[in-house]
Amino acid sequence: MTDPDALLDRIRRAARQEQFLDIVPAEEATRRFHAALDLRPLSAETVPLAAALGRVVAEGIAALADAPPFDRSSVDGFALRAADSAGASEAAPRRFRLNAEVLACGVAPLIAVAPGTATAIATGGVVPRGADAVVMIEQTALEEGPDGPVMLLSRAAAPGQSIAFAGSDIARGEALLRAGTLVTSREIGMLAAAGLAAVPVVRRPRVAVLSTGDELVPPGATLPPGGITDSNAAILCAAVAEHGGEPLPMGIFRDDEAVLEAAVRRALEAADLVVMSGGTSKGAGDVSHRILAGLGPPGVLVHGVALKPGKPLCLAAVGRKPVAILPGFPTSAVFTFHEFVVPVIRALAGLPAREEATRTATLAVRTPSELGRTEYVMVSLAEAGDGLRAFPLGKGSGSVTAFSQADGFFAIPALDQGAEAGSPVGVRLIGTARPPDLTIIGSHCLGLDAVLEALAVQGISGRTLAVGSLGGLAAAKRGECDLAGAHLLDAASGTYNARFLAPGLRLVPGWRRRQGVVHRRGDLRFEGLDGPEAIRRAAADPACLLVNRNAGSGTRILLDGLLGGARPAGHANQPKSHNAVAAAVAQGRADWGIAIATVATSYGLGFLPLADEHYDFFLPGTRESRPAVQAFLAALRAPAVRARLVALGFAPA
Repeated sequence: MTDPDALLDRIRRAARQEQFLDIVPAEEATRRFHAALDLRPLSAETVPLAAALGRVVAEGIAALADAPPFDRSSVDGFALRAADSAGASEAAPRRFRLNAEVLACGVAPLIAVAPGTATAIATGGVVPRGADAVVMIEQTALEEGPDGPVMLLSRAAAPGQSIAFAGSDIARGEALLRAGTLVTSREIGMLAAAGLAAVPVVRRPRVAVLSTGDELVPPGATLPPGGITDSNAAILCAAVAEHGGEPLPMGIFRDDEAVLEAAVRRALEAADLVVMSGGTSKGAGDVSHRILAGLGPPGVLVHGVALKPGKPLCLAAVGRKPVAILPGFPTSAVFTFHEFVVPVIRALAGLPAREEATRTATLAVRTPSELGRTEYVMVSLAEAGDGLRAFPLGKGSGSVTAFSQADGFFAIPALDQGAEAGSPVGVRLIGTARPPDLTIIGSHCLGLDAVLEALAVQGISGRTLAVGSLGGLAAAKRGECDLAGAHLLDAASGTYNARFLAPGLRLVPGWRRRQGVVHRRGDLRFEGLDGPEAIRRAAADPACLLVNRNAGSGTRILLDGLLGGARPAGHANQPKSHNAVAAAVAQGRADWGIAIATVATSYGLGFLPLADEHYDFFLPGTRESRPAVQAFLAALRAPAVRARLVALGFAPA
């Protein structure tokens, strides 16, 4: 049993919290971190040529051999003495007796070219002694003479014609690559031609990656109550490799100070740089930053940066060895890793700084921000008639997918309270991001996956942004998307979507899906009731907790109509997807909600039907002729896609 006094002590420590040592701007955090480190490239190591791709040359490399290694022909034809061809023309061709050999590639010449003679030679063949030119076979003719075959030349040759001389491409001893050169496939070919089988390159920095937290379990393991899959380690190890480092995954460590300190000491011995995720906030269980104080100077350099996401970042050094403790939430961890750790890895690997491209876009919706911290907002980009639109993802720092789904991000300065809709923003692109071929904004539905998968096979990229049916309709009216998914009920007529059409839009039929009340199987408060009666009883029971949907969603509009103005317990809990509703009910955090039948089945929930709704698409007329839109419309009608929709539990229109 839990010791009550020990439990109270834990509660008191959690309530006290350790405050961050000193919140500093991002620029100051970078300055302090770099000032404590040795950012020169690491020492050299020699690797086989095949392993040098993507590495950085550590010292100048000179050619060991000439390329080409001999004088060779650059055409198919005949090797001869240029002086013997003087005056040759079609009217008066020069005659050459052919030597008794053919110089194919790899054949060493045995016969010298004497005056008035020529030797047949292939492209790449060794030019024989005595010859100083090669003529193309197209400029010659052949006839039989009394002493054998004779070549007739109809055009004079110049000395050196069609000959690549030894060392003309690469000369033995010539400097091929200088220190700091990034080895690509082009350099690999050049090094091979120059006779090098091994290359001196900058050693890759070894980066130890540790995850901390009592809640973490490895990917693939069964999640206990309150457990979270450790995605950070996988993300960070991959990012280390992407930027020229060698990841050393160390595993997951609980919030035990002694165990974690021993792990950090092992990591410092094995690696050039240590990265930890979690344990850097100000809660009682976060011990990582305290450990650094006992590992040697200079210790903690920064603990708290005026950034969102990323405020809890801790940067430290033990001797000249960098240590970064990243926030535990995935988006915060990945963002701060790229901003503060990647430059260090690249410097140690001898790589140049990242090249960052910026695009100007118009912000689609107002984005509030907290005063006092620079906020970086992850956005998706979509083509509009007058340029790019930036749609904030709004997934928060706990999202695993926000960084991967974003095309880029823009900054809201620390002294601003937000960025207004319609304002221009400079979006720093992530990687080689480009807007997708097709943008669908509106209501979330699993059926979209069936259509987009069919388009992906055709090489057409698509993106969906779940902002609710009304949000999608508004975006379609503004011409900010190709299609807007919606299931908007007109209570007066009992019809879906058609009444909401606006000038410039047309309605594309999608599919039918069933909405209903979801509840845990065996809950006697719902068993045996129909949907409307279940809502009436649940809304009147203060102990029966609702998980609602976000305002503007078609599901919310449906439920509000059925509630008739009532606000049952849990009304303010408003997630943005059917899956979130089902998860809350399945896990006992709520007792009922509204979701589609497909999701209810996936979560093993009871389902009481309410409505067979129409999930359709608003299509701006200005977008209809786009090839990606036409491909989408064709996919909706394709038998394979319709069969897939049926398998998912939907009824195609």
